[in-house]
Amino acid sequence: MEIPSLIRNTGRRKIPERPGAFCGVWGVREPAEALRQMGVEAAWHDARVAFGGAAVWTDRTGEIVISGEVLLTNLAELRGKMELPGAEAGELLAELIRCYAGDAGRHALGMFAVAAYDRRNGDLLLLRDSVGARTLYYADDPDVGYDRGCWFAARLHLLRKCPAVSRELSLTALQQYLCCAFVPGEQTMWQDAYELAPGTVRSLPSRTTHVYWEPRETEWDPNESLESCARRLRPLLTEAVECVLPASGSVGVFLSGGLDSSLITALAKRSATGDVHTFAVHFGPEYRNELEFSGMVAAHCGTRHHVLELSGKRIRDHLLETMALLDDPIGDPLTTPNLLLARAAKEVTGTTLNGEGGDPCFGGPKNLPMLLHALYGQTDGCEAAYLRSFQKCYDDLPRLLTPEVHRALDGMGPEARPERLFAPFFDPQHMRAYLNRLMWINVRLKGADHILTKVNNLTTSVGLLAHSPLFDRRVVDMSFSLPPDYKLTGTTEKAVLKRAVADLLPESILTRPKSGMLVPVQFWFRKELKTFARAYLLDRRARLRPYINHAVVREWLNYQGNLFPRHGVKLWLLLSLELWLRAQE
Repeated sequence: MEIPSLIRNTGRRKIPERPGAFCGVWGVREPAEALRQMGVEAAWHDARVAFGGAAVWTDRTGEIVISGEVLLTNLAELRGKMELPGAEAGELLAELIRCYAGDAGRHALGMFAVAAYDRRNGDLLLLRDSVGARTLYYADDPDVGYDRGCWFAARLHLLRKCPAVSRELSLTALQQYLCCAFVPGEQTMWQDAYELAPGTVRSLPSRTTHVYWEPRETEWDPNESLESCARRLRPLLTEAVECVLPASGSVGVFLSGGLDSSLITALAKRSATGDVHTFAVHFGPEYRNELEFSGMVAAHCGTRHHVLELSGKRIRDHLLETMALLDDPIGDPLTTPNLLLARAAKEVTGTTLNGEGGDPCFGGPKNLPMLLHALYGQTDGCEAAYLRSFQKCYDDLPRLLTPEVHRALDGMGPEARPERLFAPFFDPQHMRAYLNRLMWINVRLKGADHILTKVNNLTTSVGLLAHSPLFDRRVVDMSFSLPPDYKLTGTTEKAVLKRAVADLLPESILTRPKSGMLVPVQFWFRKELKTFARAYLLDRRARLRPYINHAVVREWLNYQGNLFPRHGVKLWLLLSLELWLRAQE
């Protein structure tokens, strides 16, 4: 049975405009005109390709033309290596592509998502940075009138304006979102639109992909001490922070008071040339918070500390705006707090750092359920266990999705199962250490498709440049070369990371267990979000109505069934998706 198309938004709440970004088209007739029909003027074009919405650079010969976003952190090294003193980051990347083609990304550190056009033969490369700090989406045009061209954009909403992308949801992506709270892998929420994987190059006209970098497990010395590993890690952490600090002026750090954001604060304070501002958030005096710890670190490091209080009402009032700024939907309760923190930081600085990456790279506590799963010999069903570890809607799918959706998914065969995407990551032939397999998933999928995409979308929307030093490729590489026991052993998490920065932070920060930012969604759906959620989710014109069993949604809104205490997180997932769908129209 065909799933109905989305219904246009007829609500009165204004959906904010989304920022523009880089986009382009290759292989169609009159590419500049094709781009103009998407509402974008070409910044550069010839008979085969058109780029718009971003700067354009060439290599020293003028043979390679690239456009997109390029921010490199090893500029000085590359200027010397390529013998181009004073060259901009875009020029250096163009030169790397001329010299190394699909392996150019191996030599570039930083954030980039570009299209590179070879004027000699008309070929195109789409290139994304190693860890996925910037996004790049594409769609192959099946219309023979467009000569099997390819459309590409840094933002998904721009790509949806091209004739190659349908307005139908991808049902497999919908399943993944309900299980993970984000859309993992190369699929997107829209049929026919795909995300270029991090560390990957896509070549046209061959339409082949080449992975130039991914985390690799390397041999570790079982006799090397924890202290020795920590001494090797410390200079890398310092360099990862120093290379993204502004040359002058202030810098901000989003500080929760946990280990990761605290060590970034301490390292930034040691090396910054200007003031270091720290930003913490809480949700009102009636809810638990981490202000004691963030305040302790701010005082210890001597930063200018700012505390932002966000009520449930304020979150509600900005939720639609937040979802409109996201490429794919993200059902993380921190999305709106992240946006409002970014807006507050922009008032005092143009650059911020965060502690994202500590858990994926150094064995955070969320890996413990999976380690227990393996410890007790339950080697079968790792993929299902992993999806359950998100504690979202994996076990609810049989009731939550409508019969029409189930029939459509059944018709797609076993490949449509949500577990299939994760199966390759559990192959012991790729990584022998089970913890490293879990970290690989966290870096490759959760890191690129959730954490870094969220940071990118929300900070750039307010004109803020944000860096995640713990996702620096050099740090990631080293993390996979360390003994797994030095990352997570028993209930001791991130042991090597703690030892590496032991002299920088108070003992109470190093020894406190991770709690995560405590967003009180459970309470909000009884109070500030109750009427709001009902109005959107139970509306007869709800965009989710063709896909989601509204009887189940009504049960959750009425606190029925056996979902307590996780129903708030699941309702947040659905409400975020409903608002995201309305924002796409």
